[in-house]
Amino acid sequence: MFDQKRMDREDKRRRALSRFRNSMAEMRAGAVLILCWAAVPAQAQDRDAMLFHDSNGLTVRGHLQFGFNAVSEQNLFWDLAATTAPGSGYDPDTNWLEVYIKPGISFEYQLDAGAVVYGKLSAVSSYTLGTDAFDTGDTGATTLEEAYLAIRGDQGSGLSYDVSLGARELTLGTGMLIASGGTSGFERGALKFGPRKAWEMAAIGRLTYGNVTGTAFYLDPNELPSTDGGNQLAGVDLRMDDPRGGYLGATFVDVLKSDSPYPQAAPGGVGAPTVTPGAREDTKTLNIYAKTNPFSGGLENWTFTSDLAYQWNDRIDMEAWAGRLTAGYTFAGLPWSPNLTLGYQTFSGDDPNTSKLERFDPLYYQGSPSAWATGSKSASTFINSNANALTLALRVQPTRQDTLTLRYAHIRANELNSPVQFGQATRVDINGNVVSGVTDAHLADDIFLEYSRIINRNTFLTAGASVSFPGTGIDNVIGQNADPWTGGFVNVVFNF
Repeated sequence: MFDQKRMDREDKRRRALSRFRNSMAEMRAGAVLILCWAAVPAQAQDRDAMLFHDSNGLTVRGHLQFGFNAVSEQNLFWDLAATTAPGSGYDPDTNWLEVYIKPGISFEYQLDAGAVVYGKLSAVSSYTLGTDAFDTGDTGATTLEEAYLAIRGDQGSGLSYDVSLGARELTLGTGMLIASGGTSGFERGALKFGPRKAWEMAAIGRLTYGNVTGTAFYLDPNELPSTDGGNQLAGVDLRMDDPRGGYLGATFVDVLKSDSPYPQAAPGGVGAPTVTPGAREDTKTLNIYAKTNPFSGGLENWTFTSDLAYQWNDRIDMEAWAGRLTAGYTFAGLPWSPNLTLGYQTFSGDDPNTSKLERFDPLYYQGSPSAWATGSKSASTFINSNANALTLALRVQPTRQDTLTLRYAHIRANELNSPVQFGQATRVDINGNVVSGVTDAHLADDIFLEYSRIINRNTFLTAGASVSFPGTGIDNVIGQNADPWTGGFVNVVFNF
């Protein structure tokens, strides 16, 4: 039996190595752009290494991005799996390596009438070596990223237009709802890197008059094949940008089609949540966002931002809300130009004492710590629903190339005994009742220290270490004081 186990492990290792080699072969195929670069004369490389053609109104440019990310995690998710899924065999301590390459090519062609026809084609090949936080590893995929055609032009008197069709990136407002059009991780690999950003299909039309821009859009997200919800979205965004830096805007999003389910708390919070397939369809969201212009008269170093979102779906009796306020101050007279930002963000949860569904759906938000993550580590556990966070960020720049950022988040649930993420923590309590969510609002306290360095104009280094201290809500799920969740990473990205 010992020999058989050893043979099984060896066979698994060989198969993982074979998959890794196959994935690397796909990446090498995408690196044909590097060979094209090498074929360009040395003088041209000195001018612009990725400019392949520029004459007769036609510009053709190559693009290449690739990176490596080493991750180490200990006591993942505060080892909740030992209580909520004891038979899963989940290992809360793991290390893994992520790699990806993203080659592409773009063009612009100047028409005689003055308009510009442009487009881009790119792909992403990614791989995870080892087992990641979601117990998936030694896997990867190559997928189409951007593939669009577009036309833009100036109509005079300050009026311009820009229309595109195809797979491309789109972020609206502050990224609260519409930002991450592509999904990585799981069978595609590169969970932390998340190199996929483009929507699988996007029809985007923009009209700009002076400082005001109106955008109409139709979006089909690039979802994982294993969890494709068949989502289709449409809406409009209206935004006014002040040249001094402030802005005011509003986004309306309508989910035209979806198979994605919604969970709803059991009456009184006792029992498993009800999961309704296709509940997201017909959900509508209005988001208003703003940022102040520079102040004067003693407030010149202050910046304030706000977001407010209202969400409803009459078909399933849904009404939800979310919002964020931040205040930032730059100590302009001190060395390293410290910037301190205090924020509070909140997303409604489903009240188990009502028949209405109040759980906020964050749609396709930008989930990085500098954007809309609820905590650093906790953002991998709690999506922006039934949660609130008081956040503090201190950023310093010892040099123009080096940035240090310390982030803190105090995270709480808005509704007790109600799904905090999607209901995965449904369990039987000590009284034999099936419950979901948490019985105490305090979820966690996250601390994250991040260092970024611009090595040169094409190379970027980022390293970070973080710890999440579980709150009483997590302790109660486990039935004892849970240990902290710790981890770190270091990555290098090359962008040409």
